[in-house]
Amino acid sequence: MPGGSPMSVSSREIRLASRPVGEPVRENFTLARTELPDPGEGQILVRNTWMSVDPYMRGRMDDAPSYIPPFELGGALEGSAVGEVIASRAASVPVGAAVSHFLGWREYAVLDATAATVVDTTIAPPTAYLGPLGTTGLTAYAALTRTAPVREKDVVFVSAAAGAVGSVAGQLARKLGAARVIGSAGGPEKTKKLLDVFGFDAAVDHRLGNLDEQLAQAAPDGIDVYLDAVGGDHLQAAIGAIRPGGRIAMVGAISGYNATAPVPGPDNLFRAATHEVTLRGMLVTSHFDLFPEWIGKAAGWLADGTLRTEQTVAEGIEQAPEAFLGVLRGANTGKMLVRLESN
Repeated sequence: MPGGSPMSVSSREIRLASRPVGEPVRENFTLARTELPDPGEGQILVRNTWMSVDPYMRGRMDDAPSYIPPFELGGALEGSAVGEVIASRAASVPVGAAVSHFLGWREYAVLDATAATVVDTTIAPPTAYLGPLGTTGLTAYAALTRTAPVREKDVVFVSAAAGAVGSVAGQLARKLGAARVIGSAGGPEKTKKLLDVFGFDAAVDHRLGNLDEQLAQAAPDGIDVYLDAVGGDHLQAAIGAIRPGGRIAMVGAISGYNATAPVPGPDNLFRAATHEVTLRGMLVTSHFDLFPEWIGKAAGWLADGTLRTEQTVAEGIEQAPEAFLGVLRGANTGKMLVRLESN
């Protein structure tokens, strides 16, 4: 077998112990150890080095129909990860290759080679393929070039702007020709970072309330594009500020992810009709064809420093649940990652 085969691999993984009602708690997760089989023909064994936790995973904890299947109760969770191939029975993915794949929440993974993507760590570190060069960066790119395209001189509003998608989106809007970029974040430390690190022109602090008034002050003549990752009061405020012909990319609604009852929608939707506004949902999985184009651009921007990113890191597989809960509470700046130390 190419690369040889370990006699036995013991791997720790995080499993879904119970389905949450409302906000998830630590008891919804359990840490377990499992023995992995040797890879079969066409498969690889990966030692995961980093994994991602993301807000959309909250929806997968519920046993409800959605665009992606729910997590299996009692089974290991899933999510993006990068790692090193330590055994291979696939000529296309040799031992030693760095790969990204979707079997995170575990220290080791056996998977079909076709389900992994070899990543080039000479142009960017492995962690970049979970953030700016991964689906989070692609989400920002697809949202602002396809779903709600930014045009020259636009005023752009980005929610969750200190997060993984939003921090990239704000900088990308500028590169696409926006005249003014406004971000929303929680607390003075994050709003300051929007201005000082990520290059936003103005920042609103949603923890202060009065989002409509804050946005009106930041964009007195209105906005043209809104990237919505929050829903709720943010979507309402954006519709209230949007100019005729405006575009809204609906990529998430984190304000309602833990709701136990139907979440009220904006009460000003008719304004969107009278202003001929486009509100369009987007799933990043529908835009994977843009990956080569995006990586080609973003890798260069990362290298020359014109695309700035940050990450919040938790250490060890046992900290993955806390890292995920932290994302839902807005504890991260940039991408929330877990560094895995295999035992």
